[in-house]
Amino acid sequence: MLSVEPWLRGSHADVPAVGRAVLHALELALDDLTKWTEGLTDGEVHLQPLGLPSVAFHLRHIARSIDRILSYSEGNQLSHEQLAALKAERTGQETLAELMAEVEVSFSNAADRVRVLATANFDTRRGVGRKQLPTTIGGALIHVADHTQRHVGQLVTTAKAIRSLRDSSPVA
Repeated sequence: MLSVEPWLRGSHADVPAVGRAVLHALELALDDLTKWTEGLTDGEVHLQPLGLPSVAFHLRHIARSIDRILSYSEGNQLSHEQLAALKAERTGQETLAELMAEVEVSFSNAADRVRVLATANFDTRRGVGRKQLPTTIGGALIHVADHTQRHVGQLVTTAKAIRSLRDSSPVA
């Protein structure tokens, strides 16, 4: 049986539409991440089949990039801790459970931040990075949803490749 997608669940009615859409995108992302990582081993999440970035990378990147983008939307620059976490996204030996826990904490924190930002003027200008590339609160919020969904799609592709390669391996 297919479950109803978050945007059709009638949830977050107290949040203005843009914020509600971001919250729904994060909920859908978590649903998909949970579905497509189920059954993968801790070792498999670190594989790079066909040269694709690993499932572990995507999980780290999803969790940490949401924090960074929301920092910009709040008018902040990145902290030393956020910059160090960015540099460490491609490495690590966490278990799948540890990676999913990081994602869940990130999404929970993001939901609180999105609820606050959803009441702001979306046209308020924000600068991204050292070069202060131009965006707005609304642009950054929408990018949280876009960017997260893009990496979820890439993770799904990698997970499918891992399963396909596992299933086609000759049995010894």
